[in-house]
Amino acid sequence: MVDISMRYFDESSGDPLRQARLLEQVHAAVLGGDEAAGDRVPGKRGEQCSPRPVVVESWRRSLAARIDPNGWQPPVEFESSALPEIRAEHPLAECVPLLRETLLDAAGDTPHIMIVTDAAGTILWREGNPEVCRKADDVLLSEGTRWSEDAIGTNAMGTTLATGSPVRIHSAEHLVCTYHAWTCAASPVHDPETGAVLGSIDVSGPLHTMHPALTALVTAAARLAENRLTDRMRREHERVRQRHLPSLRALRGEPGALLGPRGHVLETTSNELTLPERVELDRPESGIAVGDDRWIVLEPLPEGYLLRAPRRNRSPRGGATGVRRAPEAAAARSTLRLGLMSEYPTAELDGNRLRLGTRHAELLAALSLRPAGVSSEQLALLVHGERGNPVTVRAEIHRLRNQIGCAVVRTKPYRLDASTETDFHDVREALGEGAVRSALALHGAGLLPGSEAPVVREEREELAAGLRSAVLSSEDPDLLWSYASTEHGRDDIEVLEQLLSLLARDDWRRAGARARLTRLLRDP
Repeated sequence: MVDISMRYFDESSGDPLRQARLLEQVHAAVLGGDEAAGDRVPGKRGEQCSPRPVVVESWRRSLAARIDPNGWQPPVEFESSALPEIRAEHPLAECVPLLRETLLDAAGDTPHIMIVTDAAGTILWREGNPEVCRKADDVLLSEGTRWSEDAIGTNAMGTTLATGSPVRIHSAEHLVCTYHAWTCAASPVHDPETGAVLGSIDVSGPLHTMHPALTALVTAAARLAENRLTDRMRREHERVRQRHLPSLRALRGEPGALLGPRGHVLETTSNELTLPERVELDRPESGIAVGDDRWIVLEPLPEGYLLRAPRRNRSPRGGATGVRRAPEAAAARSTLRLGLMSEYPTAELDGNRLRLGTRHAELLAALSLRPAGVSSEQLALLVHGERGNPVTVRAEIHRLRNQIGCAVVRTKPYRLDASTETDFHDVREALGEGAVRSALALHGAGLLPGSEAPVVREEREELAAGLRSAVLSSEDPDLLWSYASTEHGRDDIEVLEQLLSLLARDDWRRAGARARLTRLLRDP
């Protein structure tokens, strides 16, 4: 790889077009293999100019990812039809109106666009000047495309996610030549509870629109978004605290704490426990100081957890899932009940019912069908097919864990750590026991009828085929009529023919079945 360690480019010039011309020379010379090129490219008042250190390091990472500077396009991660649901589930969704007001409405007709990405660098929102949006479409700077450094090289969104710091990328500081006519500034947005990066906020536009305050403006917008998320977190924590204070008081002096859904400590009962601000739910004993005669027990609650530290000569209460237990202590797992045989899927965790979006329902279906666990690559294939991307799946699982709970949806490998019950397993059991009428009632519209996830489609087709075979084998006219009244059996010629052979001549259902069969045989 060419050595691109050079004295940095002077970015203090107020002329963005002049800077762009100089950067083009540096870009062409350095990436062309001339290690001393920067020393011969004149900068302001005759100084030498070279890529800034942040750009040098980003170019190194991008070239190591085999990005071609002369011709590259960002990959499309999400089709436009999938974006509404993905946006609705993303934590930054509630911040978009605030960001729009801060970065667009206040700027009037400024030729800029505002972009918000997820943590993987995929653009979820893009708004702003219509003409700039049209130009952005021409270079795939559009919603659903991924702009991480390993996908499209040095750019403000990808580089701010790689470094964790605000950054401005101007003209030929972009590694890929296609974007040398653009200037952009971006800042990461962090989850106020976990510190994890949620995504980035970016302002982009034609290179002549560069302004020295652009980076500061985007950074301020990111802080406003984090403040909005912090306010929401505090409201949620207070709601959970008020809801579950009786559970904490029921400990009657036993050392314990009430935790939020992601482990944030909301309330404690005593000073005997030394707790961090946030407990790692995968390793709840980490960072917690307890005496030798105690162990850590974590009990799931709706929207939170109860952490206890009982003495070893006492048994944990029923329902606890402990990470340090007395030898005789038996821990009951949480119960997760999935209702996926309908148009509106749900999950019920320990009695608390949650409405599921299609993608979360598909992930939970896949994990329940692979109880031993799967890798991100395997899960991507199960849910998205051959076009599946492990990066996308990791982001989706992160959002699912925020909704269901980290103690239930585990990682490495991805799996469900709960006593899982599903309505589609109920259908299988009923068929296996010969309870065809029960299976038919449970089957309804089928497993996630609108889903095209391969793992869901395969299970749905197997269940439908098994149910149909059981109905035909029953030779029960009442059961055949019930099946013929469903969406699956309504236009099934074989079912109608067998039904007619079994119905009595004076049965009122006979005329309707014959009319339907005649129509199916007549119409191609």
